[in-house]
Amino acid sequence: QSVLEDPLLLFYKMLGYLEHPVVVTADINLNVVALTAVGLLSRLWQLSYPRAVVFDEVYYGQYISFYMKRIFFLDGSGPPFGHMLLALGGYLGGFDGNFLWNRIGAEYSSNVPVWSLRLLPALTGALSVPMAYQILMELGSSHWAATGAALLILIENALITQSRLMLLESVLIFFNLLAVLSYLKFANCQKQRPFSLSWWFWLMLTGVACSCAVGVKYVGVFTYLLVLAVAGVHAWHLIGDRTLSNVCVLGHVLARAAALLVVPAAMYLLFFYVHLSLVYRSGPHDQIMSSAFQASLEGGLARITQGQPLEVAYGSQVTLKNVFGKPVPCWLHSHQSTYPMIYENGRGSSHQQQVTCYPFKDVNNWWIVKDPGRHQLVVNNPPRPVRHGDVVQLVHGMTTRFLNTHDVAAPLSPHSQEVSCYIDYNISMPSQNLWRLEIVNRESDTEVWKTILSEVRLVHVNTSAVLKLSGAHLPDWGFRQLEVVGEKLSRGHHESAVWNVEEHRYGRGQEQKEREVELHSPAQMDISRNLSFVARFLELQWRMLTAKSDGSEHKYSSSPLDWVTLDTSIAYWLHPRTSAQIHLLGNVVIWASASLATVVYALLFFWYLLRRRRKICDLPEDSWLRWVLAGAVCAGGWAVNYLPFFLMEKTLFLYHYLPALTFQILLLPVVLQHISDRLCRTQLLRSLFGALLVAWYSCACHVFNALRPLTYGDKSLSPSELKALRWKDSWDILIRKY
Repeated sequence: QSVLEDPLLLFYKMLGYLEHPVVVTADINLNVVALTAVGLLSRLWQLSYPRAVVFDEVYYGQYISFYMKRIFFLDGSGPPFGHMLLALGGYLGGFDGNFLWNRIGAEYSSNVPVWSLRLLPALTGALSVPMAYQILMELGSSHWAATGAALLILIENALITQSRLMLLESVLIFFNLLAVLSYLKFANCQKQRPFSLSWWFWLMLTGVACSCAVGVKYVGVFTYLLVLAVAGVHAWHLIGDRTLSNVCVLGHVLARAAALLVVPAAMYLLFFYVHLSLVYRSGPHDQIMSSAFQASLEGGLARITQGQPLEVAYGSQVTLKNVFGKPVPCWLHSHQSTYPMIYENGRGSSHQQQVTCYPFKDVNNWWIVKDPGRHQLVVNNPPRPVRHGDVVQLVHGMTTRFLNTHDVAAPLSPHSQEVSCYIDYNISMPSQNLWRLEIVNRESDTEVWKTILSEVRLVHVNTSAVLKLSGAHLPDWGFRQLEVVGEKLSRGHHESAVWNVEEHRYGRGQEQKEREVELHSPAQMDISRNLSFVARFLELQWRMLTAKSDGSEHKYSSSPLDWVTLDTSIAYWLHPRTSAQIHLLGNVVIWASASLATVVYALLFFWYLLRRRRKICDLPEDSWLRWVLAGAVCAGGWAVNYLPFFLMEKTLFLYHYLPALTFQILLLPVVLQHISDRLCRTQLLRSLFGALLVAWYSCACHVFNALRPLTYGDKSLSPSELKALRWKDSWDILIRKY
């Protein structure tokens, strides 16, 4: 009976609870709500203005159109996650991808949802404002300091400009801040509730945010490394905590490794998986990729190579593409023209038929694989496949001359041998046209030469020279095509000496005229060949990392030193009829103050460090640890996002400094609060310092308001007004005002 009474008693208690309304209480930080609201207002106000292509929107817009049309593209500036986020805005806005992104300032057509395309950068820029507040709170700063940091992010003109356009810097900054905030919340949970639900949530979110930062732009890896470094130091201290059991310490280490290493790696792969699933059609960037990659795309090369015979046989007609693909993708080529008797430098040549590498598809790219022991140029039935180590001859399809090399210096590479198609001049220079096939990526020594899949070297039997693309452009007598040479194998090999069969058919014509008809007629068969995701990912990743950035000078390019001194700016957009315009301009008061705060922090840090070495502790231990952590996050975030640019050989712009600037702005209130709390020892000094801060922030607000027409571009400016807003004249604004 007692067993039955307990459930009944529980039931009656539940009925008693239902007699009263269910009430949920929640703590709402009105500071965060207010900062979010003003952040949204500053970034979303008149977001679709100007309705024209602004600066780098001309590039990102092309990628969005490619996504909408499912066309493959490659951008060497970073992984595809950021582009996919921008494309998501276009997709939600109903964009069909039909717009010609050919010039800055072009008016958007009615089918381009400008507001939707710019929405995501604007939202991330707006959310960075309350996030700055929360980061300072997690670092142990006061509400006033945290609010000050958020307000500085709010009125910084360059951050506003960059976040109101279809650009990725504000998205990168958002994920940088999210990674730092998540880790700080995790670290604070560690002190109170390790392995709790919130502990796991913030730890996992840290890994996700780090992977998203790297997925937006490669420079996001700097913040990721910073978070890993701070987490590594904390883990090291945790290992030394004797109050924890070995099992507990192991659990902490494994949890951090899974969240901060495994999760980001998995997310990074996921970005590429989604990207390659979306862009499955052939496009203008195909030629950068290998033949196998191109054949995996719908249309383009896949349409040409579809159903080609897999195994290369004696009598096969093939085109040979250089695997290296630099300076441009090209195919082994020959034509009727011969090398000049005497080069410009006075050296002589063999006067044989030229062999080059030609960067366009052409009938003169076709070669026939011949068995040296037979005269026929057709494929037997059944075909006799060519294997690794076989000796072959390559016959140029249109001229029927044999690929040849001999001990004659190449035209532009005198230390290498000239490669030609042999012409018999009845002189004492016999043909040397035997080549040994070496399959570089073979799995066994009896591997068959395969179309597209096999990467091969052709080694000259007589001289042991390997057929190689030198990359040099021949003079006008060589039609500016690329030089092909024979280089001694003993010097090692490079990808420029590796080739693969791209187009392939089994030759059937017995006579030369029949063969020429075959060479002009592409084969069409209904068979397809696909690469695995891992193979496509690895190739795409390699191409992105090795893609040559445009090192040419730009009108608005600048050096990292110019960023700190604000000695540069960028004109983003100019109204075609009025003088309204948008410039990337920083708030000079905030930039100069943030740089000064970095110097002050460094001086104070080393001063305290020296005194602590002398056993003089100016700060209590917990205050010292907070001071060090704030410096590691804020000053460290500035350093890792700024200093690497000094080592980069690429065209740099002012907006590259914005992630570093954001961390530097976070450091500014930390230093100001420290000065107020620790160095201003009397109430009078604190009052004077507070008044000075009010005046300083008023100056920052005034500069923001003065630069506002160039931030939003919604006001026409006269030449004199524009001149007054130049960087070096910004201080004059304050002098005239105060």
